[in-house]
Amino acid sequence: MNRKVFCLLGLPIDIVSMRETVDAVRAAIREQRRLFVSTPNLNFLIACQADEAFRRSVIESDLSVADGMPLVWMSRMLGIPLPERVTGSGLFESLRGNPPPPGDTPIRVFIFGGPPGAAQAAGERINAHSPGMRCVGYETPGFGSVADMSGDDLMQRIEQSGADFLLVALSAQKAQAWIMHNRARLTVPVICNMGAVVNFEAGTVRRAPLWLQRTGLEWVWRIWEEPMLWRRYWRDGKACLRLAFLQLLPYVLWLRLHRPAPSAQPVIQYRHDAQGSHVAIVGPVPDSIPQALRESIDRALAREGDLTIDLTALTYLGPCFAGEMLTLESRLKARGDTLRLVGLSARTRRLLDWNGIRKDFSGAA
Repeated sequence: MNRKVFCLLGLPIDIVSMRETVDAVRAAIREQRRLFVSTPNLNFLIACQADEAFRRSVIESDLSVADGMPLVWMSRMLGIPLPERVTGSGLFESLRGNPPPPGDTPIRVFIFGGPPGAAQAAGERINAHSPGMRCVGYETPGFGSVADMSGDDLMQRIEQSGADFLLVALSAQKAQAWIMHNRARLTVPVICNMGAVVNFEAGTVRRAPLWLQRTGLEWVWRIWEEPMLWRRYWRDGKACLRLAFLQLLPYVLWLRLHRPAPSAQPVIQYRHDAQGSHVAIVGPVPDSIPQALRESIDRALAREGDLTIDLTALTYLGPCFAGEMLTLESRLKARGDTLRLVGLSARTRRLLDWNGIRKDFSGAA
């Protein structure tokens, strides 16, 4: 899957629409190909600043969509116009409520998580009213640890259900940790953390009207439905303001002052030797990744060994290139190789810090 991503305060966010996300899920099911979907919202963004394992779970996802309107607003400030907000609940509703395209069959979903009785109720409602989906199993694991929720018998039940789509409905951090802990043991093509979806589908919590969702005021409705959430929203709001002043706004200002002309292109130098692949970038990397740079990265990925990117002569680093490096680091790490950044000036280090990613790369200290 050829991804187009940008970096937002240390997280990769895919630049996709709801339609494109639905198509990606259906294609993964059709091809029996693994697709781990993360749905970052503001709570994800804030929690990932302090929880590196949580953050790595988003980085190592195959698709990471902007579930929260604050993330959409931040992307616009960075000059990255996301097509739309792609919520986990909206994605599930689209998959469930629309008949499958010609040649496809209804998606078989296994529900893992939710409060007592919710998964069963959601499964029954799905099977009664959903042309695009049927529930083939559910499990309510309670409140144990990730290890307690990962027994061989559970893995066997999920596998034997024949599910195409595993919906994990635990708290955000525990759900991502559970997926990371168990994804290698499962052959279910699509795995997604969708915490609130089970309650919406079971009918125990009502989703906000569309006009509230589109204006970014869904949090008001959620507090009305679940009053205990106000503490989380208050805490996340304060942390967001701090990140905005220390990282986001300085970066936005720098981008507006230094954004290159649309015609500006870098000079890319590529070589491969016994130590691995080496890419040197001279000039600016615009918001659309240049073809020459893309080809050099593809050449490096096609060969074994580490990848070193020399940024000595880099003059502009935007959020799309930052996101590209973040996903590239993850792909290299998965095969046992390393992405090294060398030739970092004080300015480049500051840009990486504003993106929240310098600590991810060897040689970028």
